[in-house]
Amino acid sequence: MRLAELSERSGVAIATIKYYLREGLLPPGRRVSATTADYDEGHLRRLRLVRAMIQVGQVPVARVRQVLAHVDDESLGRTMRLGAALWALPLEPERADGKSDGGDDRDGEDEATTAARAEVDQLLRTLGWSTARELGELSPVHRSLVAAVATLTRLGYPWDATLMAPYARLMHQVAARDLDFVETFPTEAEKVETAVAATILFQPVLKALHRLAQEEESARRYGLE
Repeated sequence: MRLAELSERSGVAIATIKYYLREGLLPPGRRVSATTADYDEGHLRRLRLVRAMIQVGQVPVARVRQVLAHVDDESLGRTMRLGAALWALPLEPERADGKSDGGDDRDGEDEATTAARAEVDQLLRTLGWSTARELGELSPVHRSLVAAVATLTRLGYPWDATLMAPYARLMHQVAARDLDFVETFPTEAEKVETAVAATILFQPVLKALHRLAQEEESARRYGLE
């Protein structure tokens, strides 16, 4: 397809597509003349992924480029390729100074953080999540969980491993469904792209479903008055 058709099918303006091409977020098309190139379904799929990261996930262009580098790294096995791409995604929208709004930026470690780290480790032991335990602080997700639990503790809502375990088991079921969906795509690149897109696009759905479930359960327990 020509650039105009790629724009029409994706809903992305031609000027924006050209910007993504210049920034290396979209691979160049197959050159057919000095001023014309052809694009295929892979370009359309990648364009949708880029838009999901930037528009929905509010991921900065530089971080998008980093994520895509992992998505395209065929030297990695599927687990490492997927893990590297997801680790590169910010857990929260980044501020102008390049830091995430999540976590704890304070220097040093207080008692709440030490206690939270111990509870997270106990949680992973209880669940038998050996890979998560082995990676530990190397994982930005692990660090974010420790920071969140520490914040809850400081605010007087201590969450220990026992309280977290039922939630974690439910989320494991969600993760299994995520990967079942990913497995429906034929190529390794499509699988990783879909996992990245799903991480960004499904989380607002899960958050909304969680709140709707809370509303429904509250009404069932306490009535509507």
